[in-house]
Amino acid sequence: MTDANGKHGGEIEMIGALLRDSYGISGKITALPGEHDLNYCIEAEDAERFLLKLHAPAEADDLEMQIAVLDHLAHAAPQLPISRPLADRSGATAIAAELRGKRTARLLTWLPGSVWAKSPTRGRQSVVTLGRLLGEMDRSLENFSHPGAKRSYAWDIGRAGMHLENLVFITDEDKRQVVRAILECFASEVLPWLQRCPRQVIHNDANDYNVLLDETGAASGLLDFGDMVETWRVIEIAVAGAYALIGAEDPVDTIGRLAGAYHAVNPISEIEAELIFDLTCTRYAVSMCMAAKQIRDNPENTYLLVSQEDVWRELQRLQRENRSLAIARIRDACGFDPIPHGTRIERWLERNAHDFARIFKPSIVGPKVLALDLTAAGPDADTWASLDATGAARLIEERVEQAGADFAIGLYGEDRNIYKSDAYRTPTAGQRQSIHLGIDLFGRAKEPVHAPFVGTVAFIHDDAVEFGFGPTVLLEHRTNDGDVFWTLYGHLSRESIIELSVGQEIGKGEAFCTLGEASENGNWSPHLHFQIVTDHLGLGAQMHGVGVRDQWQVWRAISPDPSVVFGFSKPASVVVARDKDFLVRERHRRIGRSLSIAYSATPLKIVGGEGAYLIDEEGTRWLDMVNNVCHVGHCHPRVVKAAQAQIGKLNTNSRYLHDSLVEYSRRLASLFPDPLNVCFFVNSGSEANDLAIRLARAYTRNHDIITVDHAYHGHLSSLIDVSPYKFDGKGGEGRPRHVRVAEMPDLYRGRFRYGDADAGRKYAEDVRNQVSALAVEGRRPALFFSEGILGTGGQLTLPANYLKEAYAHVRAAGGLCLADEVQVGFGRVGSHMWAHELQGVVPDIVTMGKPIGNGHPMAAVVTTEAIAASFANGMEYFNTFGGNPVSAEIGLAVLDVIRDERLMHHCRVVGDRLLDGVRSLAARHEIIGDVRGHGLFNGVELVRDRETLEPAAAELDFVIAEMKRNHRILLSSEGPHHNVLKVKPPAPFSTEDCDRFLGALDETLSRLPGR
Repeated sequence: MTDANGKHGGEIEMIGALLRDSYGISGKITALPGEHDLNYCIEAEDAERFLLKLHAPAEADDLEMQIAVLDHLAHAAPQLPISRPLADRSGATAIAAELRGKRTARLLTWLPGSVWAKSPTRGRQSVVTLGRLLGEMDRSLENFSHPGAKRSYAWDIGRAGMHLENLVFITDEDKRQVVRAILECFASEVLPWLQRCPRQVIHNDANDYNVLLDETGAASGLLDFGDMVETWRVIEIAVAGAYALIGAEDPVDTIGRLAGAYHAVNPISEIEAELIFDLTCTRYAVSMCMAAKQIRDNPENTYLLVSQEDVWRELQRLQRENRSLAIARIRDACGFDPIPHGTRIERWLERNAHDFARIFKPSIVGPKVLALDLTAAGPDADTWASLDATGAARLIEERVEQAGADFAIGLYGEDRNIYKSDAYRTPTAGQRQSIHLGIDLFGRAKEPVHAPFVGTVAFIHDDAVEFGFGPTVLLEHRTNDGDVFWTLYGHLSRESIIELSVGQEIGKGEAFCTLGEASENGNWSPHLHFQIVTDHLGLGAQMHGVGVRDQWQVWRAISPDPSVVFGFSKPASVVVARDKDFLVRERHRRIGRSLSIAYSATPLKIVGGEGAYLIDEEGTRWLDMVNNVCHVGHCHPRVVKAAQAQIGKLNTNSRYLHDSLVEYSRRLASLFPDPLNVCFFVNSGSEANDLAIRLARAYTRNHDIITVDHAYHGHLSSLIDVSPYKFDGKGGEGRPRHVRVAEMPDLYRGRFRYGDADAGRKYAEDVRNQVSALAVEGRRPALFFSEGILGTGGQLTLPANYLKEAYAHVRAAGGLCLADEVQVGFGRVGSHMWAHELQGVVPDIVTMGKPIGNGHPMAAVVTTEAIAASFANGMEYFNTFGGNPVSAEIGLAVLDVIRDERLMHHCRVVGDRLLDGVRSLAARHEIIGDVRGHGLFNGVELVRDRETLEPAAAELDFVIAEMKRNHRILLSSEGPHHNVLKVKPPAPFSTEDCDRFLGALDETLSRLPGR
């Protein structure tokens, strides 16, 4: 038995004896670093690992606290990855030991993983998972208390003021002055706010040697509870942040991610969020004081030097950050408004915009402006980059004249590459400010600039550097609620700002400065940069005029869109494109979490579409095999043109007469046999099915509905009630009393299967059973719901005569029958326009949605004159947007494309090719259990065993992920067992697309794990 480090061999023998005698364990012993305690990794003979801690003599309360907190967490948060104490032969979890003096021995479970400082996989996800871990732990410790935690502890940065006396031990003058400033700031500014925050016991030492990461980079363990203390909760985040940011590209982003993740599971207050940055700096200051003192007292203990080489470097990085901006970013990361009063200022501006004076050329009422494109990706980017100030001014004047405009403007939010100097660099390496925070108004030098509302000169600065702001003024304003904000005026003339003085009042509409020449305004063509400022970040008139793309949500709060001040007839701002991580974050914050994100592990940011393809922000084309909404192809030019043409003329409600609505209703009804000839227009398939229920109840005077098991018919409450897919699923409340559920006619795994020629009649018997069950209760059905192919049921094709028999049972009881064509209509099945036609039936009501508008939100109900007449009972049915002129024109265009491009026939030809191709693959891949469908609405069911039909859901997940990752093909799953590959691409899906899919599926199935 040896120490892996080759040291203290005698001690290792003593430890070995302790382990054998007390715990019955033998194995390899490896010494680990520690400041006060002796720590060892024990690898037993069966390869199981343990952590042995030999605690140094200390206050009994300290050790008892560590024992108590682990016991508490074992019960309060057993899921947390922390060591658990193990008892010795006598049942004790702490025993006496003798090694370099008297000690207390504890054997703990070993936590796998690499320490943060040495992990090759640490990254952003490490920070997020650490924040969650600490948040969950502190939430579990909220009510924990122990006398040992109430100690006065030098590593408690809530007591940082005590270290002012240790400044003398820091020999470097620069370091000493920085640390002094931080500690004095803590005492005078931070501590009074900190005292308003919640207190509790915290871990207090999530340093880079106490946090473990697994092979994915996620936090997998937290070590060493010896620094626990009762203090202010937020200190937990600051301490962890001080270590997590070491080596990170953007230290504030790291702190923010950590704080945001903590807040997500253990919400903190706005005050706490605002203190984190200062407390992180304070942790570094305390560390430097402690290290200086302890190294002087004990220079042999090298553990005291761990991480100290990083502290000064990282503290310097934090010192280079703008404190106000850092606080705003951390607030944002926690879900708070970056600027607390920013939203109130924006609301004030919007409420009072009607009373603002015109800033530029006030004699022109409703000026016609020319919006210039000064973006890095704009068509003239190279031209602008090649011009000097004089050339740019000349080109702008020419374009203004050509456009017949009064003047040109530069847009808020533009990403520009014209900011070349080092002034636009940020403290983060490689990061530059490029997003325009104001609106530019181009004119001639010496043109006057007017104040939009009453203000006071707050700051004046002459930024006399090339590509700077030149002479700049900030006016201070105050809202009715007392919120202070500023307006910034840049690129002014030097002579005009000489006349101004700080504190000078400026009246509304007053001309208080003029535009500067290129020679004085930073070497730009003459223009005004106008910017609203909710927080000048302590910079005054040296305020930034350009922000950072990756921090846009913060910069937008600091300098909101100034369009409100001008009221131009053209947009004066653009939407700033963001990365996928940010979009996911904002969706989770601002959009209901119940709305899922496709391929959530690796989501796509889709910015375009064409035919059967979606296009992401990098220009990658993805074969879309799940989008039956854009039925005639993404962005079909005929449909787009129809929408653009009509919306440029008129869009209003359907109470007015309009040719397009009447023509569309005629064209749509002509696709159905008599007596289906009356149309209702709505906005979604859910609305259509909801209206169908009302129609059926009005006609039959009955209330109950019969639906097919695992069906889904829409998201409205009335439709959740008739959708077993929802009411029997997660979050569902079970079957309502007025709904009866008929057996799903599954020819693959149901009671009656392929080869049974009478399966349709047999399955329909259960519809009759539901009718009979209603009759026993003295009730009759109002409506029977069914699709022509069961989508959520697993793309199930119906057995012959199923609908014919089912309809007969329902109608015999006085009920109506509905064909839900929301998913499968408009020629998708290839042989017919509607999937119910495959069954040779004529429904009483047909509902349509999704493909009807090729992505435009529209839907329809077609029924008989008699049913429609029963609904006209005095209560008007009116749908504001249903049947509007734009929707009617789009609907007509979709019908035209289906007809002119022979898409129904195309669906049949390509669909047959696809089905035949997958059936051929089934001969080589036994996991393919069933291949079914019509046209381009198909299902491929995967099973682990063709006899038992055990669903291969995990394997399908692999297939879908790999088809996306390796082949850029988008697919999805369906069915009660989530093992059916769903295939329903846009109708223009070509034979080449089909062959590409078949080849990719073959390749992917060949790589299934374990096969």
